[in-house]
Amino acid sequence: MQPISGTPPRPPGEGPSPSASLGEQPLSTQQRTVLERLITRLVALTSQQSAEVWAGIKHDLGVKGDMPLLSRHFPAAEQNLNQRLVTAQQNHTNRQVMSQLTDLLGLGNNRQAVSDFVRQEYGQTALSQLTPAQLKTVLTLLQNNQLSIPQPQQRPATERPLQPAEHNTLKQMVTRLAAATGEPTKLIWQSMLELSGVKAGELIPAKQFTHLVTWLQARQTLSAHSAPTLQTVQAALKQPLEPQEFEAIRDYAQQNWQATPQTVLTVAQVQDILNQIVVRRSEREGGIPEAQHIQPIYSPLFAPIVETFRTLSARPGVMLVALLIALAIFWLVA
Repeated sequence: MQPISGTPPRPPGEGPSPSASLGEQPLSTQQRTVLERLITRLVALTSQQSAEVWAGIKHDLGVKGDMPLLSRHFPAAEQNLNQRLVTAQQNHTNRQVMSQLTDLLGLGNNRQAVSDFVRQEYGQTALSQLTPAQLKTVLTLLQNNQLSIPQPQQRPATERPLQPAEHNTLKQMVTRLAAATGEPTKLIWQSMLELSGVKAGELIPAKQFTHLVTWLQARQTLSAHSAPTLQTVQAALKQPLEPQEFEAIRDYAQQNWQATPQTVLTVAQVQDILNQIVVRRSEREGGIPEAQHIQPIYSPLFAPIVETFRTLSARPGVMLVALLIALAIFWLVA
């Protein structure tokens, strides 16, 4: 009995030849579609490209780069992609949790609360050392206000010196003020050092930066006023006087120069008032240079005269006697 023409002879009981095995066929359309959908989801969660993922699958399955995946590779390839997808989803979730946690840490005293909780519960101090489940627990507790938030510690104003950018800002403002008033920059800086309560050779503390900016801006604005009053000074301040501040400054002007809010002030009086404002605000914040130690910038020739006049004006009786003596001397000389 002859075999059918065109069909190679096979021993009885032998199955189809290996070349005809379905496992050696290329991936079917359905198989490739399943793998491509998994790859698309994986690419969306990672920075990989689809070509990289295909190459990774071949590498994991031991398939040479120039060889195609076959139908027999499909189960292992599908399992490989599912494992990769689970890992990518976990990493994506962890990144989202860390991002949300990082945003919340910047609010109020949350960072201290989280640090205390992590140290007590997990014996760690760094969030990077926590497991994903632990991070998720911390985030949930923080979102639900279930962590004990300690009150922020009241720290004294920073004693650090001015940063380069802050110093450069003051330097530019001093230069503009000197150009507007004709005063030497050295004298302006000297007055600022006195306002800051620092000794010669010391650096201005950063806590005085805002006050000095206000002082320089007000002086710059008031330099253009020919007849400034206390009301003008109030309008020139970037941070206006509060009612109690205005009352204190008004009393100061009344006691020293019998000036009212509508009285036209001299340049020296305006600067003295600005000095008083800075000093009083510094005192409220704990800066405390003594007010009586801060003097306006006067020409050295007139400083003794101005100081004497201020001392006498504070004591009307003494001033009257001094005036009578001066008139007597003038009459005798004449």
